[in-house]
Amino acid sequence: MSKRVQRTAAVITGAALALTACGGSAETDAAAGEGGDLGPLTLQLSWIKNAEFAGEYFADSNGHYTAVGFSDVTMNPGPGPIETLVASGEADFGLSNAVAAAQVIAEEDAPLKIVGTKFQKNPFTILSLADGGNIATPQDLVGKRIGVQAGGNETLFDALLEVNGIDPGTVEKVPVEYDPAPLIDGEVDGFLAYLTNESITVQAAGYEVTNLPFADNGLPFVAESIITTDEMIAENPATVKAFLEAEILGWQDYLRDPQEGARLAVEEYGADLDLDMAKEVEQAEVQSTLIVTPDVRSNGLLTISEELIDQNMTTLAAAGIDVSDPDDLFDLSLLEELLEEKPELAEVPSAA
Repeated sequence: MSKRVQRTAAVITGAALALTACGGSAETDAAAGEGGDLGPLTLQLSWIKNAEFAGEYFADSNGHYTAVGFSDVTMNPGPGPIETLVASGEADFGLSNAVAAAQVIAEEDAPLKIVGTKFQKNPFTILSLADGGNIATPQDLVGKRIGVQAGGNETLFDALLEVNGIDPGTVEKVPVEYDPAPLIDGEVDGFLAYLTNESITVQAAGYEVTNLPFADNGLPFVAESIITTDEMIAENPATVKAFLEAEILGWQDYLRDPQEGARLAVEEYGADLDLDMAKEVEQAEVQSTLIVTPDVRSNGLLTISEELIDQNMTTLAAAGIDVSDPDDLFDLSLLEELLEEKPELAEVPSAA
């Protein structure tokens, strides 16, 4: 689950920040824009190969990556130091979130940008049992024992209390790992979790759950965001646009058939993980609500509205992350160019 945020505490060394070439030279990039070969692509996923990456599976299996010019695609599973891997050139693109990326940019001066996002709403939540803690509002946190994982998750939880005016001294923070067993066993009243993961798992085990989503309670920020380097953006813009195009096409396919996306995860891309089909189908359905919002219906997949960017900046300030200028974190110029050149990509289909 949220080891994805914990990893932001990893230090990016000077050697890691010495960028290596990704995606070819400016000359080969220009040729690719005219139908040339962009070469191989390496994508660093943020988690294991479950339904969270169904759009990527569609982009691969339906040939969208190759159609835009990539000769081969490698999807490396997480968790891991995603920002480090992208900044060092070990991955061309990575899937991160605004808080994780901003933290590394602020603390390590990493030359990274978010160029688009899949999740308009982040999936972080305080999960509780309906017949237990039943934490439905931020004020319900007062007097409760909340299981929080160390690292980035703790930073996020502290920010949740801050933006809702809750005295940290009124909430008992209990160190936990990533298994929600302490919640089920009654050791904690609430558990920092994912709407698309532990919440579904606990509910599937027969428990009625209550969620307190961060995105709806003062901490909106984008997640499953596509990051790449400043160098890639400046020197290989056609590579970035090609990747964004394939991503959009893959996620359009997913929205037309989320259940097929779950099948691809269970039977093909995550076949060695013994994934549960029912859980993956449920995850595919739930995450659609994080991807498609009224803004996305108006503007297209991967886009981020100015209002949402402003909300992200407010969240970063609440989390104590010193990124004062949105341009230090977001560069949506190539996505905007792509959608102007190919307006059909702005279509947001509904499930059949």
